[in-house]
Amino acid sequence: MALSRTQTTFAPPVMEARRWLDGVTFADDKPLLNVSQAAPVDLPPRALREAIAEVAMNVPQAHLYGPVLGLPDLRARVAATWADAYGGAVAPDQVAITSGCNQAFCAAIATMVAEGDEVILPTPWYFNHKMWLDMLGVRTVPLPAGPGLIPEVAACAERITPRTRAIVLVTPNNPGGVEYPAEVVRAFYELAKSRGLALIIDETYRDFDSRSTAPHDLFTDPDWDETLIQLYSFSKAYRLTGHRVGAITAATARLAEVEKFLDTVTICPNQIGQYAALWGMENLNQWLAGERDEILARRAAIVQADATLPDWTLLGVGAYFAYYQHPFDMPSDQLAQRLVRDQAVLMLPGTMFTPDGDAGGKQQMRIAFANVDSAGISQLFDRLAAFAP
Repeated sequence: MALSRTQTTFAPPVMEARRWLDGVTFADDKPLLNVSQAAPVDLPPRALREAIAEVAMNVPQAHLYGPVLGLPDLRARVAATWADAYGGAVAPDQVAITSGCNQAFCAAIATMVAEGDEVILPTPWYFNHKMWLDMLGVRTVPLPAGPGLIPEVAACAERITPRTRAIVLVTPNNPGGVEYPAEVVRAFYELAKSRGLALIIDETYRDFDSRSTAPHDLFTDPDWDETLIQLYSFSKAYRLTGHRVGAITAATARLAEVEKFLDTVTICPNQIGQYAALWGMENLNQWLAGERDEILARRAAIVQADATLPDWTLLGVGAYFAYYQHPFDMPSDQLAQRLVRDQAVLMLPGTMFTPDGDAGGKQQMRIAFANVDSAGISQLFDRLAAFAP
């Protein structure tokens, strides 16, 4: 019997890692340090929660089906914000709101592939991207990242075949943390454009980019929507993870195809979450700047603490992540489980971000520091330094 669609891929990595905690007891003086998941656990700011309560109590349409592609006011706000931030032209009908950024990726891919088509993913990759491609019957073509975890355009060009439909970039990167230079993003765009491919850029972590300038200039091209599909998440910016609100910016014609997907899967995005995202965009710029400053401070703390792990190699750091090469003679998935038992640390191994058998993945670990402050980072590195296999 043939495998079902879900049987063609692996178990959700974060859920698998949580099962490593089963039966493990942590001492009061050494509680668990969980650096496995890239999602804020703090509540949204009080003012936003009050705005959510106001919507829930007094906006009747927030409890009904809404437009499949999202609230018009939120779509318009995203378009105006992107046009200002990137210095280009983005229209409201080039924006759709989705139930989280994962759904934005799923919808975008569904508009362009058939069974047996190919999509190029740089490795280490974001595992949910790989899972969705597996479930669609699409062949994932790995593109090993080059120096500094930056993918190389020439290597990508060599992997394009007649079945290739898209190239996917994540910047700032998950899991590597690195911010792709604007010229690298532009080079990938020109490659995709010259080959008639889509370039999907997942910018979930754009609000925590360390650069003061736009991360790329692709929206300045008058025909950007013939090639570019940009994805975004409100979860990280406004701590709205449970409300599931994301966005996809693309050609109007592609969004007509996206609408078919969304109408079949969720009918419309979470209404209250959309009102929350809109309120955040209108009122929380200063607060979000403070959140960015805190994440950048934690990034600096990682760089400073790195000296305490001389045998580990920092491969990339930025946004919510630090990505390391470990020095031990054991695969990273085994190391990750040992760290739970021996040092009360939960992190994800590189094997979850790379193809089966990938030698690099066996030596790599991801630290997600969104929920660990500078003091916690110091404690984390002390525990890693104390680990003895």
